[in-house]
Amino acid sequence: MRHEATGNSRKVKVIGAVVSALVLAFSSPAGAQRPKVIPQIGFLSGGFPSARQNADAFRRGLSDLGYVEGKNIGIVYRYGEGNVDRLPQLAAELVRLNVGVILAGGTVAALAAKQATKTIPIVFVNVADPLSVGLVVSLARPGGNMTGMSTINSELTSKRLGLLKESVATVSRVAFLHNPSDASNVIFLKQLQSSAHGLGLTIRLSEVRDPTDFDRAFQRWLEKVSMV
Repeated sequence: MRHEATGNSRKVKVIGAVVSALVLAFSSPAGAQRPKVIPQIGFLSGGFPSARQNADAFRRGLSDLGYVEGKNIGIVYRYGEGNVDRLPQLAAELVRLNVGVILAGGTVAALAAKQATKTIPIVFVNVADPLSVGLVVSLARPGGNMTGMSTINSELTSKRLGLLKESVATVSRVAFLHNPSDASNVIFLKQLQSSAHGLGLTIRLSEVRDPTDFDRAFQRWLEKVSMV
């Protein structure tokens, strides 16, 4: 597993990993008859279908490698639409559809896919710390049916908070929007609270579980600020 600094480079590496898993999942012995049904990739995301950037980049990368949706591969899309609690059900659907490999975007999607199957290959992307959340046995040897890309950005939490303090020396309270259902958020929160203590900062939490919670969270903070 590798940590790539740029989004474009990460997408290219992820696409290569997915295709490799797909080829392994559907490769036939030499001389054997090729399957008539085209391989299916399960695309699992907690986001929205309207946010097409990741899916478009994924399809372009596959196309560059000779895999064209509807021609020699199929892609089955499942989106949580901002509600991560739906992801276990959606992952189970992909397993029932017997896809050949699952691409899981984000920590919660990857955990849901892992819970849903121990046999279908799973490639995860945009996971902050796959080791801490139990996705892999080790970074060098993931083990099981999991592999993928990690942003490894959990270790940057302390640095970001320090930069904020340097930029705004008078800051004393920092708001943190978090979803307790997201394992990566739990990791970030622990590191944030530990770092905040050393910097003399107080972390104020606002729970956000789905898109409808954002407006309420910001409104609560505006009301608190106006009372200060």
